[in-house]
Amino acid sequence: MNSPAHKPLVYIISAPSGSGKSTLVNEILKSVSDLEFSISYTTRTPRGSEANGRQYFFISRPEFEKMIREDQFLEHAEFDGNYYGTARRFLVDAEKNGRDLLLDIDVQGAAQIQGKISGATSIFILPPDRGTLEERLRKRGEDRKEVIQRRLIAAKREIEKYERYTYILVNDRLEDSIDMLRNIVRGERLLRSGNTLSNEEHKIVAQAEFCRLKNMKERLQPILASFKTPVDAGCGSP
Repeated sequence: MNSPAHKPLVYIISAPSGSGKSTLVNEILKSVSDLEFSISYTTRTPRGSEANGRQYFFISRPEFEKMIREDQFLEHAEFDGNYYGTARRFLVDAEKNGRDLLLDIDVQGAAQIQGKISGATSIFILPPDRGTLEERLRKRGEDRKEVIQRRLIAAKREIEKYERYTYILVNDRLEDSIDMLRNIVRGERLLRSGNTLSNEEHKIVAQAEFCRLKNMKERLQPILASFKTPVDAGCGSP
């Protein structure tokens, strides 16, 4: 557990819509201690069973723009006609409580955070290929056909920014992805603790290393290729 006198570790998680990011984040919050989650603000309307203050804080466009003017956001961006943003208060609260902070934000927001918070750990979650992402978006049943197509186009643009991230996690098999994300979060804590690591802790760090950007570039090639043309290029979990 971090001391309140220490700055929190900040974890940025980004992913194209439909990559399973929300499920992974929820599982990590259940299993990793001393980790706070920043709930984003948005001007879009709730979907399905979404509730205010759980998935998002749903506010009006004038309210959001007032928060922008008052410099209340660490980052904010506009996508598909709606604003999304992370309030500064979550970082302040994490530091006060001696906990680390997990941010679920898009590529635009991640770039803003990386420019403001040195040492933030960034994790990009990818689907195994374009075909799988399209199938997941359709099964979700939340969006019209034209919205799904816009999300796939946006996914291609987002994926092209993968080199900005510290770690790359391909979400193929859910249980494997949960374990790997947990290893990344814990591994970063261990590396920055300054403590001598036990054999078990060394294993956690070694597992996380599989997903470090420099070790994922070759594996990413078929995934990137699948977004250039609508052809699946499967790739298993590490």
